Amino acid sequence: MVVVGWRADKESWELLRPRVRAMRCAPTAAEGRLWQRLRRRQLGLRFRRQVAVGPFIVDFLCSARGVVVEVDGGAHEDRREADAERDAFLTANGLRVVRVTNDAVMHDLDGVIGQLVEALGR
Repeated sequence: MVVVGWRADKESWELLRPRVRAMRCAPTAAEGRLWQRLRRRQLGLRFRRQVAVGPFIVDFLCSARGVVVEVDGGAHEDRREADAERDAFLTANGLRVVRVTNDAVMHDLDGVIGQLVEALGR
């Protein structure tokens, strides 16, 4: 896997593209709710959603600050090892990973936004 400026190489992108597009069309409730607060530079920075970074698809990416936001639901309880591997890859490529839970997004969105503003260094 070759990572060029955080992006997957062309061959990897071709494999990931259908899944990325499907994920953008059908976000989880928490992802959709958070996206409403991140889109259109509402935090003063551009975020992209469902972005291929190397072999992974991240929920949200602010490339200007190198911050990845992952929204974790119940399925992530069984994927701790895979998530740790993913975080290690992203961190090794200069990205900071901020993980928030579905519950936090749905019940304390302002707190999540505060956490992201802090991570963005604003």
